[in-house]
Amino acid sequence: MQVPSERQSKVARLIQRDLGELFVEYARNNFRGTLISVSVVRVSPDFSLAKCYISVFPSGKGQEVLDSLNTKMKEIRFKLGSKVGKQLRIVPELAFFLDDSLDYIDKIEGLLE
Repeated sequence: MQVPSERQSKVARLIQRDLGELFVEYARNNFRGTLISVSVVRVSPDFSLAKCYISVFPSGKGQEVLDSLNTKMKEIRFKLGSKVGKQLRIVPELAFFLDDSLDYIDKIEGLLE
């Protein structure tokens, strides 16, 4: 696995922060009582793709939220572009994945009790 450059890390943090802000509004309008957060963003070396790992609480709604985000991908990318347009020349394509690390941690803690 390649170590991300400093520029990749900065762009990933920028995208993570701005997507998080967008998702607060998105959850408020579409999924009442659901918390959507961006846990990790990984940007490709050519800045053409950003893999965004989404954490959803309650986790039972995870797949439903992920499907909804994937159907609104172009709209989300456009809104992200309006936020980061001054910092980035090209807004990367977005790919959303469900981050199930919290469920994994809960499972391990349950086994250790």
